[in-house]
Formats: sequence, structure tokens, C-alpha cells
Amino acid sequence: MKCAIVTGGSRGIGRAICIKLAEEKIEHILINYTSNEAAAKETLAKVEELGATGEILKFDVGNTEETVKVLTEWQESNPNAVVEIIVNNAGITKDGLFMWMPIEDWNSVINTSLNGFYNVTNFFIQKLLRNKYGRIINMVSVSGVKGTAGQTNYSAAKGALVGVTKALAQEVAKRNITVNAVAPGFIRTDMTQDFNEDELKAMIPANRFGEAEEVADLVAFLASKKSSYITGEIININGGIYS
Repeated sequence: MKCAIVTGGSRGIGRAICIKLAEEKIEHILINYTSNEAAAKETLAKVEELGATGEILKFDVGNTEETVKVLTEWQESNPNAVVEIIVNNAGITKDGLFMWMPIEDWNSVINTSLNGFYNVTNFFIQKLLRNKYGRIINMVSVSGVKGTAGQTNYSAAKGALVGVTKALAQEVAKRNITVNAVAPGFIRTDMTQDFNEDELKAMIPANRFGEAEEVADLVAFLASKKSSYITGEIININGGIYS
């Protein structure tokens, strides 16, 4: 059984990715969540409606022991399952000016995005190398590429993932494993619902926020065999903010 795991897969961009992968006929989708079980179950129902199978796995990606425990139990219960696609989507924001930022806000944001990447990807990486196939997609952000005032912690976490993507891609490319990052700009999700869209869209050449489904389309392409010669890339999906 060929599987994909999507961290932070219960809502927003994560949910859209799970649904898109189901549409692309990925057999089995592991939907990770931390707190919102109802949303995770909704995502699973949508995946199953599309003819795929899936299950929800509750663990905090930033907690190494918990992540390894849950994934080990899953792997032991599913000895014939092969995770081929890893989408490191889980992330949190705790915005604020750096001079007033408590260490807890710094650590928790970096822990979820950066250590979360390590905990999940490191668990599966040797299996991918043995199977000589894999797709690793890291969700970064315009903040990780450009840096965003009021988000030094988030920019640091996502910027580190940019470096990780480029380095790991070089280590595993010979084994037919690609590692890419997707850097969304302003996407309409729970995370951006308090933003002033009318004000912000003036700085976006496309003159609108993006939709989660548009990001999911790009992730699904990078997760497919069609993208086999693309690795180590950071692909911006932001309506032309940099142009």
C-alpha cells in the first residue's frame, strides 16, 4: 500500500492537499493533527468520498518522543504500507515584534516547523532510501524567503526549512527522492482570516489572495512522478509579489 503523510492536515492548506492527493489517486493518506479532531475527521470524510482511504494520526510534530511513538505504532500495525510522499505542512504563528518576543513564542514556532520537519522526515528517510523513491515537500512561506516584520520567529523557522530543502535534496537525489519547498504568499485560510484583505491585495500584482486549492495543485504536482527532475527548488506561489 502506497501512502502519503500530510502534517497539519486537518484544516486550511493541509486539508486541501489531502483532498487533492486523494483526487490524484494516492491510495492511503495519513492525516496528522494536534488538537482539532473534528476537523481531521471532516478531512478524512472528504478523502474517502473521493475513493481513497485514509486515517487520522494525532501527534505534535514538534514532540520527538510522541511523533516516533505514534509513527512506530502505525508502521508496526501496517507492515506492508510504504510512505512515499511526505508533506511537512504543520506550522504555527505567534507574531510580535522581536524586542518584545518571549522565548516561548520563539521556541514553539521554530520547534513546530523545523523540528517537526526533522521528527517526521527522519523517521521515514531510511525507508525512502531503501525503496529508491520518494517525494518530500516542505511548506515554507513568503516570510521564509523574504522575511516579514513582526514574524522573526516564523521567518527564521521557514527560512531554515529553505536551507534544509536545498541540502537534503543533494543528499538523496541519486536515490530518486526529490525534496522541494512551496512558499505560499497570502492564501485565504484560518491563519489569514484576520488580515485586511482589501488593504493587502494592493501589494499583490494578481490583486487577490490565493486559494488553498491552488497551493494544493502545486503540491500534488511535486508529489507526482511528473516532477522527477525538479529537486532542491523553492517554488513561490504568491500572485506575483516579487515581480
